[in-house]
Amino acid sequence: MKQILYAIIAAIVLFSPDFAHAIRIKEIASFDGVRDNQLIGYGLVVGLNGTGDGNQVKFQVQSLVNALERMGVTINRADVTVKNVAAVMVTATLPPYSKQGMKIDVLVSSMGDAKSIAGGTLLMTPLKGADGQVYAVAQGAVSTNSFSYGGQAAAAQKNHPTSGRVPEGALVERELPNVLKERAQLKLNLQQPDFTTAARITAAINEKFNAPVATSADAGSVVLTIPPAYEGRTVEFIAAMERLDVRPDGVAKVVLNERTGTIVMGENVRLSSVAVSHGNLTLLIRETPQVSQPSPLSKTGETVVVPRTQLKVSEEAGGLALVREGASIGEVIRALNALGVTPRDLIGIMQAIRAAGALQAELVII
Repeated sequence: MKQILYAIIAAIVLFSPDFAHAIRIKEIASFDGVRDNQLIGYGLVVGLNGTGDGNQVKFQVQSLVNALERMGVTINRADVTVKNVAAVMVTATLPPYSKQGMKIDVLVSSMGDAKSIAGGTLLMTPLKGADGQVYAVAQGAVSTNSFSYGGQAAAAQKNHPTSGRVPEGALVERELPNVLKERAQLKLNLQQPDFTTAARITAAINEKFNAPVATSADAGSVVLTIPPAYEGRTVEFIAAMERLDVRPDGVAKVVLNERTGTIVMGENVRLSSVAVSHGNLTLLIRETPQVSQPSPLSKTGETVVVPRTQLKVSEEAGGLALVREGASIGEVIRALNALGVTPRDLIGIMQAIRAAGALQAELVII
């Protein structure tokens, strides 16, 4: 456990303000309207070796009959009983500025009671956006990177055989509109809204172009006016702007995960003067009853159970550590490490320090 605390201290030193590096604007912000779009569709996976949907799933049979009818094959639905077909939901993410003919990956997930879709082929499936328009069409062999085999008494399975991917299985058929084309103003949205970060971005952009190009609208966005020198050259302006380095700021936070004992602390965490004492009390009670009985061939006496209780109390030596006002998080960890605390003990200590009003940071428990 001490190695873990030493690793935390080392990470704090590496990411302290003296070692902090600036980050490009393109890593911490994005333009309004330039984002991914979710696509979804319903399809069929065929070619399964008896691992498809069973007779309890009705919509898979109806979908198969409809697909055959569109191909000119008329068949009675009541006569269809197949286990090589599985009904699936197909999802994909359409990146911004995707052009017609580009290929994107799709995720295929079983909807019924199919045992496995490994080795199957996804039939042509239209993928629609939230507006109901078809933006891509998916088809191809499904790759699950899994297996599922079994008999009557035993079975073996790896990963999830009812979910897989079709790499580059969808072709883009409809392009998204260009939201940045022929616009005099652009809006830059911060991934982590913060007034200081927005002000630094604004200052860096204005210094780069030597003009009041950027203005901070609020903590989450910066409004950009395209300079006259870049009229008709929006792409060049964005390329020059997003390469600028800015050091982002944020609220001091301490994140605690009680399930795993994980603790993450930001570099801006500070403490007021506080004294911390830590010690564990261990109480061990062991019952070992003994039986007392008369000797063999004895005419008198009776068997008696005599209780025996062992009691042991041990208390760890809990020292008292003083953390002075304004101490950095590295100094806090060193002080608590001197008490011999474990990461899980540190979670309780940090909560107690917060309750005492000495932790100058936001405490987040996940």
